[in-house]
Amino acid sequence: MAHSRAYIGVIGPSECTEAEYLLAQEVGSLIARSGAVLVTGGRGGVMEAASRGARESGGLTIGILPGLDRASGNRYLDVVIPTGLGSARNAIVVSASDALIAISGGYGTLSEIGLALKAGRAVVGLNTWQVLPQGRGGDPIIRASSAAQAVTLALGHTTPG
Repeated sequence: MAHSRAYIGVIGPSECTEAEYLLAQEVGSLIARSGAVLVTGGRGGVMEAASRGARESGGLTIGILPGLDRASGNRYLDVVIPTGLGSARNAIVVSASDALIAISGGYGTLSEIGLALKAGRAVVGLNTWQVLPQGRGGDPIIRASSAAQAVTLALGHTTPG
């Protein structure tokens, strides 16, 4: 059976500013209203905010946790997947997503961006890393200036099924 819903990953820091939290919450809400499924790393900060926005807008939220304890996931998750893989779970977040939206972020977010680009997934950036591969042209991250633009761009780079 083919799956017609897009899966959009939201990646970003587990500790964030209030402005980043509100931006991620808006992104999550817009993902839910589009009918897409939200995928995150399942913890706090940007991941919690996106999950909260999606859940409060009636969407489905999936959290891919680094540890083995389901209770370590944020309270806005519908599906909690403990992996016991630590930071290696970033590869699962990427693999489970058709496209990703990176909001701000530290080195964990940068690793997810790298894995996504290597896997051929579109990465839409909101105030996130700039990636300049040596000898390979410009930054491959698609830049957005608002939550609405980020979600529209991400959805435009999905081919569910």
